[in-house]
Amino acid sequence: MHAGGVTEDFNTRVIREFRENDGRVGPPFEGAPMILVHHRGRRSGTEHVAPLVFQQVDAAFAVFASKGGAPVHPQWYANLLANPDTTAEVGAEHGGREVPVRARELHGEERAGVWEEQKRRMPGFADYEVKAAPRVIPVVLLEPR
Repeated sequence: MHAGGVTEDFNTRVIREFRENDGRVGPPFEGAPMILVHHRGRRSGTEHVAPLVFQQVDAAFAVFASKGGAPVHPQWYANLLANPDTTAEVGAEHGGREVPVRARELHGEERAGVWEEQKRRMPGFADYEVKAAPRVIPVVLLEPR
């Protein structure tokens, strides 16, 4: 894909599709609930946007620092821990708007419940868990503020 003559990277393409299609994107995330999470670089201060699969948890959104099962955490995770007050863009089924949120990492039983449900809904996350081991994949709750 090209945007202005420049080849789009994967995340840029997913972000563009999300914004152009009321929160829906094509493969490989077609049909998955997606959210765009804004995060500020903890060293650079630069604003970034991460397109992520989410799970609705009451009024909040759980996201998963799986990085496709990589052995290290994604940058967005460390950025959210350093700067937890941010915004998230939600698709039309959630009002199609930008929501101010506060990021909070889940631990213990709270994390386990959300993580097990995510693996049930999208079995690929169980594969990520195996590939990432011994790294435990963080679960971050984005709570509207």
